[in-house]
Parts: sequence; structure tokens; C-alpha cells
Amino acid sequence: MRITVEIEPRHADNTLCDHKVKPSGKPRDPASGCPGRTQFAVVCSQHGDVDKSHHVKQTAEPAATEHRQEHRAALATR
Repeated sequence: MRITVEIEPRHADNTLCDHKVKPSGKPRDPASGCPGRTQFAVVCSQHGDVDKSHHVKQTAEPAATEHRQEHRAALATR
């Protein structure tokens, strides 16, 4: 089984934001029904949400990298 660790954009209610948004997080299409992106979550296919949510994608990247390294270390000890 392949384990993936990704950074997902989320709305304020913690649902996935897969809409086209401006750099500010506001929706490009006001008629899309998107309330806007407010956070980023590190999500592991095995563990679900990892760490806390982040308001800037760049601050989520170290947490994603660290979690990937934990999985690599666990595989190396097998």
C-alpha cells in the first residue's frame, strides 16, 4: 500500500476547498458557492489529518515533510 502525505486547502468549516481561488483565498467566481479558503491541512492517507491547520501553505510544508520522514524511518526499521 502506498502512503501519501498531501497539503489540502480547506474552508473555515474544515471541508476541502477545490475551487479556483485568488491568492487571498477568496473565490475567483463569486457564484461558485465557495466561502473561501482559510487554511491548509497536512493529510496522510494512513493517519488522516496530521498536525494542526496552517493559514499559509508554506508553513504546512515542514509538517508534511516531517510526517513523510517518519513513514520512511518506520519502513527502514522493518
